Amino acid sequence: MARPQQDPQIRINEILDAAETLFYDHGYHQTMISDIVKKIGAAQGTFYYYFSSKEGIVEALINRHLTNFLSEIDAVTCSADISVPHKIEVMAKIMLDTIQYKQGLLLEFLYNDQYLHLMDKLFRQAKKLLTPYLLTIIEEGKRNRIFVVPYPKAASNAILAIIQCYVEALYEKESTEALQDQRVLAKRLIENSLGMPEGSLHIAMWSA
Repeated sequence: MARPQQDPQIRINEILDAAETLFYDHGYHQTMISDIVKKIGAAQGTFYYYFSSKEGIVEALINRHLTNFLSEIDAVTCSADISVPHKIEVMAKIMLDTIQYKQGLLLEFLYNDQYLHLMDKLFRQAKKLLTPYLLTIIEEGKRNRIFVVPYPKAASNAILAIIQCYVEALYEKESTEALQDQRVLAKRLIENSLGMPEGSLHIAMWSA
């Protein structure tokens, strides 16, 4: 009697989980494909059946984190029970929870000159995927006369750029003092981009 075939997604998730753990524990460069298949007890051909390279693994990890992240953002954006300003605050909180990962920072093992193109891909994809949600919230705020935003797309781009600058400061391991200054400035700039008085938003910006 033939054995039932395993769902391919189960094996893919096993590979991704094993690879991510090894990348955080030993570093991306130091982790070999042989280490990954050994950890899941599979043959090396199993890896190449699903992925062409280690970089393919990273791209899959980026997509998996972004998918989980966007499902939360979507729920907030569509909610009728969350006020518009609070949607901005909750969105910032979700970003915080996503970036602060495994007692460190998400995909921190890639943050060096050799692999910055992969981190850049993460930032660019996140911005592209986040923009429609942020625009929806901004337009809702305009309709309800909570936000004063003549140019919503420009405001959205500005807010995402502000957040990216802060995230990059975290990855750069800037001093606690410098991060505090940037937190204060980021919050004010976001309020300004939305045409809100200073102190209107209660955004728990990231700490080191």
